[in-house]
Amino acid sequence: MKKPIPKIDMFKNYVGQLVFRICVFLFLVWAYFFKHEYFDLIITKSEELKWEAMGFTVEEMKNILYSQASIWWVWAIWAIFMLHMISQMIPESKYITMGSRKNFAKHYQPVENFDKLEMYQYVQRNNLGAVWTLLAWLGLNGIIGALYVFEIIGIPELILVTGAYFVCDLICVVIWCPFQRYFIKNRCCVNCRIFNWGYFMIFTPMLFIRNFFTWSLFFTSVVLLIRWEVTLIRYPERFWEGSNKVLQCENCQDKICKQKGMKLFDEQGHIIKLKKAKEN
Repeated sequence: MKKPIPKIDMFKNYVGQLVFRICVFLFLVWAYFFKHEYFDLIITKSEELKWEAMGFTVEEMKNILYSQASIWWVWAIWAIFMLHMISQMIPESKYITMGSRKNFAKHYQPVENFDKLEMYQYVQRNNLGAVWTLLAWLGLNGIIGALYVFEIIGIPELILVTGAYFVCDLICVVIWCPFQRYFIKNRCCVNCRIFNWGYFMIFTPMLFIRNFFTWSLFFTSVVLLIRWEVTLIRYPERFWEGSNKVLQCENCQDKICKQKGMKLFDEQGHIIKLKKAKEN
């Protein structure tokens, strides 16, 4: 006889992940102020050219960098990030919310005779909110990129920004989300149109740092985003509560809106109802 699989308290799980991410960010802040040489491990092609101009060969540069005992933390953080992204590609993962898993056919529970026109209107509204979100995000990070290009900030600052995004990603899930409030206007994270955009948004600053660690994370996040968007285009019924039963409040098993509450908006985008999730 198989033992019953213990139920995951998704809210506590995400709070725990938020605490962990805060610890990672605090480590980066500590390294920034007290072990600034750690950031020399994250070099770009332009930095390599400077080293070559100083007389170092590529092999000598690698020996200098990888001989440092502190290189383990770069690989450790890279592996943590990569494993988190891979977990969002696995439909059986029980440690991520339905907001991330709803794109998989396994989790689609069709509503009989749903209104397809209403579904496409819903998708259209969400797509418009997603476009505004993307423009706002690219605008913000365009400013950060310009500061880097003009050498007002450097690689360490870009890494700190990424760390801050890593924390803010779960603040949006657990506490308060500006994208929900001002752009998407979704009821909760389980119904969020851009839930799997998280890692793309986290790693956007990494695009400006050209090496294996940064680009592998950024472009993996892009693959995750493209996979999400293609699935939404092909199977929009999986993303709407009116056509997918698992996204309806009465069927929700995650209850991750315990703190920030479920939000309902009127046609003008104003909040008309705010309700906390009930305990099971």
